[in-house]
Amino acid sequence: MPCPSATFTVWTSAWLVGAAAPDDVLDALSPWADAHDVQAADTDTARQTGLPAPGTPVTSLTFLLAALRRTAGAGREPSPARLVLPAPGDVRGLPGPGPFSRAALTAGEGVLFAEAGLGAGLGVVPAPVADGVLRWTVYRVPEPGPPPEFVAVGQAERDLREQVRQATSVLTSLGVARHRPGVREEIAAALRARPRSLWPAGMPQQALRVLQQADEVEAILAAARVDEPGGALSASAASARHGALRPIETAVRVARRAAVAEAVRVLASAPLV
Repeated sequence: MPCPSATFTVWTSAWLVGAAAPDDVLDALSPWADAHDVQAADTDTARQTGLPAPGTPVTSLTFLLAALRRTAGAGREPSPARLVLPAPGDVRGLPGPGPFSRAALTAGEGVLFAEAGLGAGLGVVPAPVADGVLRWTVYRVPEPGPPPEFVAVGQAERDLREQVRQATSVLTSLGVARHRPGVREEIAAALRARPRSLWPAGMPQQALRVLQQADEVEAILAAARVDEPGGALSASAASARHGALRPIETAVRVARRAAVAEAVRVLASAPLV
């Protein structure tokens, strides 16, 4: 699954500490959609951020960046962005029940600014609203929740490799996709079709490597979910496949979060542009 929130998290964190320019953020997000628009989730958030309320004309990413800068407040240490990648049964990183958490769970991704200078945090969730149009909806988050789970990027990388190994063994024993000789080509095509991710100068190499591995594993997962030609898998085989893939799906999310968190940490100490 594409993850524009990862791009947004890294670049806005770099920009908020002066390690990137606003145009850099906009350029990095451009591959994810032909057009981006922005709207507040409700009138209260609109009033506090200056972003358009539901039912009014939407605005652009430039105004979202301005709102993030403005709500940080003069003299405040800007809050780094936090990537959230929730899934049913795995809501780590979410601040607790509320509109932002529900929207992020539906989208499978989001960005949390735990302290936005409003007496609360802000959450941002991207979702397609039309062909080629990605809308970033901004939520006020009254209670940012506990500190995020820390996973060292090296450990996440090792866990991802191990889960791939185990899942491959299980899927091979199940005979999944054995009659699909074009699977490798499918995976390569899926990777080529992904938007090209752009990252700031100074991005840590291990984080880059893990993000690339997460993309590759995600493409493998997508291929593994496809039924064999001639009919669907039996119920028992489908259940076994789902059970084999679930841990690796979790490992991909953990690895991506860890890589982005490491990038944010490193870039926060980068020289000002």
